Amino acid sequence: MIKRILILSLLLTSLSGFSQRLQNVKEPVFKVGERLEYRLRYGFITAAEASIRVEATDAQFDNRPVYHLVAEGRTAGSFNVFYKVRNRYDSYVDQEHLTPYLYTENIREANYRRSDKARFYQDQKKIISNKGTFKGDGQTFDVVSAYYFARNLNISALKQGDKFSMDYFLDDGVSKLNIQYVGKERVKTSLGYINCIKFSPSIQPGRIFRKDSRLYLWITDDANRIPVKAQVEILVGSVTLELLSANGLKYPLGTIIDKL
Repeated sequence: MIKRILILSLLLTSLSGFSQRLQNVKEPVFKVGERLEYRLRYGFITAAEASIRVEATDAQFDNRPVYHLVAEGRTAGSFNVFYKVRNRYDSYVDQEHLTPYLYTENIREANYRRSDKARFYQDQKKIISNKGTFKGDGQTFDVVSAYYFARNLNISALKQGDKFSMDYFLDDGVSKLNIQYVGKERVKTSLGYINCIKFSPSIQPGRIFRKDSRLYLWITDDANRIPVKAQVEILVGSVTLELLSANGLKYPLGTIIDKL
């Protein structure tokens, strides 16, 4: 359960509105040094914590500079006693196009250990990982790079009820996710009340989701486009992801820029 909750926390923060018919803004909305901290609540209990950050790097791929994106997930409190998790996910993305070159996972769950990596070849529409070679369909992302790419999309033309999709690589294959734009809401957060844009990504019922479960995601309606809250009902109870802190932002919270 905790393993799936931690994966869900990363997916919740990455699937904030992608469509190949939408265009990127000219300047990235994030910068090196940005760090976001989240907590994942199972009912009223804090089950896990997650952080996402942009690190400086001198690495290059295909002679092009990249951003080093890092996401970490860990169990919290009493959950460490029953099933301790310390997972790290790294993605190296092109500084201009924000598409990934390399994605790695380092999984530490109780006594289980696993390290995986995937190399993305966008021009060839393929991903080569230690689990095999997979075919993409146009631009394909890992869960970390998808989040940063989505934040930079121009969604000003979206209307309530519009639907779109994205392709992402996770575990051992490429999946497609459908997303619906719900509207705008003002949300109470640990940083105060924030004007947000609300989305509803599709989910598959199964081991943890109910047949009628709906996933909702709120991102800031400003120049930063950071997720502040996500919520989904599962077979027993509900899971909520909440932003705890946001440091190193490129713009002050609430800053509005045209064509975002």
